[in-house]
Amino acid sequence: MRVMVVVKATPSSEAGKMPSEQLMADMGRFNEELVKAGIMKSGDGLKPSSCGVRVRFSGKNRTVTDGPFAETKELVAGYWLWEVKSMEEAIEWVKRCPNPMPEDSEIEIRPFYEAADFAEWDPSGKFMDHEKGLCHQLALQQATVQPYLFFSGRCEEALEFYKAAIGARVGLVLRFDQAPDRPPEGMLQPGFEKKIMHSEFTVGNLTIMASDGCNDKSRFDGFSLALTIAAEEDAHRVFNALAEGGKVVMPMGRTFFSPCYGQLTDKFGVGWMVMVPGDM
Repeated sequence: MRVMVVVKATPSSEAGKMPSEQLMADMGRFNEELVKAGIMKSGDGLKPSSCGVRVRFSGKNRTVTDGPFAETKELVAGYWLWEVKSMEEAIEWVKRCPNPMPEDSEIEIRPFYEAADFAEWDPSGKFMDHEKGLCHQLALQQATVQPYLFFSGRCEEALEFYKAAIGARVGLVLRFDQAPDRPPEGMLQPGFEKKIMHSEFTVGNLTIMASDGCNDKSRFDGFSLALTIAAEEDAHRVFNALAEGGKVVMPMGRTFFSPCYGQLTDKFGVGWMVMVPGDM
């Protein structure tokens, strides 16, 4: 079952008093336990009601009132969303929580409505199907897409190249012989046992995943990575670095959408479009 765990406001939270370093550390450890247990789905603290507004509905009228609001004990200072087996389990977890306030405080647990709660009211399931469709749309809106590149046995070389050429920051690197589960018999080309099964590197704010793949047959036909850089001088430098050992498809120059744009294929066969943002 899903529950919202609500931290009630207190005079100190309404005054905007920040938690002590000790409380921050204690709450951090508690949240870590929740995450490791697979219970915590999200959570955050809220600013005082002086930073918020209320909208009152009366017929067709809408009245906006700026905070702060007087009924401190009825206000919310923070929350979690948990997935638990029962209300009893949620209660046990709340009991383990450090006191979130310097003074006496309260935490309230409220279960979410589940599909079964609407069965009698919505016997055909029409409204529930509509809600499921909206949830599906929301999940897709929150999904992420990342490029995954296969370097045909040259992944380590590629990582070093991108570190030097475009300042890539390399994170996780996992080799086939380090993996808990080995590839099925015959899947891995002989000599690839110590090749990179999975790695991640970041360029700007984009994280790209990469691998040697299971053989030396991978190609990068049909797509390019678009790299946008603010200054023309930096764009030219990066373009020339990526083009070393590769092939220039379109030299850097002015276009109708960019004051500086070029295309190339690097020495690993990866296509790049390097550009400076325009006014479009």
